[in-house]
Amino acid sequence: MNKELEHSFVEQLQKHQNIVHKVCRLYTNNADAHNDLFQEITIQLWKAYPKFRGDSKFSTWMYRVGLNTAITLYRKSKRRINTQEFDSVQFKIKAEEYDDTEEQQLKLMYQAVQQLNDIEKALVFLYLEDKDYREISETLGITEVNARVKMNRVKKKLKTILNP
Repeated sequence: MNKELEHSFVEQLQKHQNIVHKVCRLYTNNADAHNDLFQEITIQLWKAYPKFRGDSKFSTWMYRVGLNTAITLYRKSKRRINTQEFDSVQFKIKAEEYDDTEEQQLKLMYQAVQQLNDIEKALVFLYLEDKDYREISETLGITEVNARVKMNRVKKKLKTILNP
């Protein structure tokens, strides 16, 4: 691969690497699994980059490759073993008046999202990233109407999980 293409890829990856970290956080429960998934997504992005035509934004394409890679590995891992809880590697700065309300709410949200299937997780992730239904549908390869219907069902499902 030529140096210009390589430089362009590295630049885009650095600019949008938080997308990959967010996907990893959604599909893993510990730092080692997060790092492994990040590496695997990066490899898949690198392999697919020469075929990126620019029909969509780089970030949309990156979401799609990242989510597809995560879902594929997630499905394979579900056949093998469970991962460790992420709490064991959670870091926080102690303060006298530390309010962990937001942290607890995020923890509850992640626990609820962990109970969803892989497509529902991806849908919630993109929705929380403030992606519109057009971009969600492009990323997941479904129609815009289907994305809306699925999201409404997931919202109801999450309410049931969070408020039994």
